Amino acid sequence: MSTYPPLNALRIFEAAARLESFSSAADELFVTHGAVSKQIKQLEEWLGVRLFERAGGRVKLTDTGWRYLIQVQDGLDLIANATSQLLQPDNQRRLTINSTPTMAMHWLMPRLHVFRESYPDVELHLVTSDRDISRLDSPFDIAIRRGPGDWPGHIAKPFLEECELPLCSPALLKRFPIESPADLAQHTLLYADTRPTAWQRWLTLAGVPELKPACGLHFDRFSLALQAALDGLGVALGPLPMAQALVDSGQLVAPLSSPVVPVRDYCWIVPRTASGDSTVASFCRWLEQEAGQMRPFPAAGLNANIIAHAFPAD
Repeated sequence: MSTYPPLNALRIFEAAARLESFSSAADELFVTHGAVSKQIKQLEEWLGVRLFERAGGRVKLTDTGWRYLIQVQDGLDLIANATSQLLQPDNQRRLTINSTPTMAMHWLMPRLHVFRESYPDVELHLVTSDRDISRLDSPFDIAIRRGPGDWPGHIAKPFLEECELPLCSPALLKRFPIESPADLAQHTLLYADTRPTAWQRWLTLAGVPELKPACGLHFDRFSLALQAALDGLGVALGPLPMAQALVDSGQLVAPLSSPVVPVRDYCWIVPRTASGDSTVASFCRWLEQEAGQMRPFPAAGLNANIIAHAFPAD
């Protein structure tokens, strides 16, 4: 028997496993639900193992299925990367970066010209997403996420520290001064679904865990919450150094100097199949060099390990 299973079945398995749904995989691949089910069944029979558990119309990966998914994704990524490089001009290398929107907009993009000056032959393709890298729809050379995380099949390294501090527009602060954490009770607090415990964590460490704001606005992404702060709609728990340029330019102000709460670091994440790529290595080194030039945070007087254990990680 050949050791190569049908490539189309692997492609369908990867989509169904990543989406944890035969129907969603069918929609993504423009095939019928029956076609997906048939291909998965044939693959299981070919392998002689059960990849999915089926119950009540729902599917769930078995432990064997999870292990196989990681290896299949590595293989498909390798094929995609090899094909992409083959189709590129000999003097040009395309690098796909998958970053969270806030990181891309407020830290990465303002600095990309520095990398371009050093590597003019590298074509950069920047994609933004808040999704876990295991659920991304397309391959990448380098991903940027807050860590640490469970990223099997990848290598990762922290490169940028982050902390949180309330930020708002100067006009809002002029109307409603903030001289102590308790003054936030007269303000609208801006929340992001991607950082669900951030405000409660900060308020607890500020000594006002029971504080009730005048109002709350919720957004599905932090980048929208930060934009709302710029527009004067309320107070965001802004990340530094992400928002440092906005503070330096006077578009946002930090009315309270403490507590400055350290949170999870940003990490670069690279598929093991791309770990030997010299261009990928150069970009990762560049990220570390740029982060190393950031100014130190104000003294927080807080232990990051205590914070990490006391509150769920956003």
